[in-house]
Amino acid sequence: MSETLSSTPRDDGFRMPAEWEPHQGCWLLWPERPDNWRLGAKPAQQAFVAVATAISEGEPVTVGVSRAQFENARARLPARVRVVELSANDCWMRDVGPTFVTNGRGHLRAIDWTFNAWGGLEGGLYFPWDLDDQVAAKVAELERVPRYRAPFVLEGGAIHTDGAGTLLVTEQCLLNPNRNPGLDKVEIEGLLRAWLGVETVIWLGAGVHLDETDGHIDNLACFVRPGVVALTWEEDPADPQHAISTDALARLQKARDARGQPLEIVRIPQPRPQFISEAESAGIDLSAAAMPRPAGGRLAASYVNFYIGNGIVVMPELDPTRDGEAAAILAKLFPERRILAVPGREILLGGGNIHCITQQQPVGTPG
Repeated sequence: MSETLSSTPRDDGFRMPAEWEPHQGCWLLWPERPDNWRLGAKPAQQAFVAVATAISEGEPVTVGVSRAQFENARARLPARVRVVELSANDCWMRDVGPTFVTNGRGHLRAIDWTFNAWGGLEGGLYFPWDLDDQVAAKVAELERVPRYRAPFVLEGGAIHTDGAGTLLVTEQCLLNPNRNPGLDKVEIEGLLRAWLGVETVIWLGAGVHLDETDGHIDNLACFVRPGVVALTWEEDPADPQHAISTDALARLQKARDARGQPLEIVRIPQPRPQFISEAESAGIDLSAAAMPRPAGGRLAASYVNFYIGNGIVVMPELDPTRDGEAAAILAKLFPERRILAVPGREILLGGGNIHCITQQQPVGTPG
């Protein structure tokens, strides 16, 4: 049985590794709720299959599926992808799954963040979220790794580390009163250091324009190696994203990492503005339990929402006029990895993209 620990990862000598460090696997959840995914989630399921298939070229993949969808998912996913029954309210494994931490002796543990559907009753995206809040504990149980249960709200998409003591976050998300209203910026920084084993927290301002997660960092900026950050960029001053990216660039240029070194910032162009079509909106069931998705709503599209796997990088295709440029930039940033592009539109329609639906499990033995 998975042990629940009363200490913090830092107390025990654990840290969150960088995403490019070796993985022993990757976790996803299966989309099915019709009030978030159009046409009974069938187009989304096809997209998730493409993501799982691509990642499985580099590392083992496990997909958690409800009892009702187990047979369907098993039939659609490649045989090399493991399918396990795992209940959830939706399928955002980055945010509801565990953040794994390791130590210098090769031991692996899991952090189980408190989850409130990106805001609870004050702006949260759906209700209930009780099954989502159990996912991390269930994954830890399946992998037989000890678990830390965090006494505060955080999502995996809200944090990004270089694995060497530096963390990227946004003020829009972590300081939002719908997460931890009793904590100020200094207190939150202290918690991040204690729970992730980092030393330096770099605060950016807002996340990607209209990102419904309240501005998760993984849609805006991420480390690609120590000292190098990829940033979503919009050249057009008339686009609201331009001011957000410009502010983020200025903050990153002033920042120093945990080694005291300045950062190199690589700009990745944002896809052209993406909007929900009439047909796409009409295919979503109307429900008081989920956020509505009316036609014409702008989507928070970003190429930075990619997944770094063993020997591969899986990126979303979002705009035929810019997909190639984004892929070429990523190829230069990751010369030792193959860039695999998969259609990202259907995932974007649900509120996120490839990084949001995945969670890496670093190499390590339970301990």
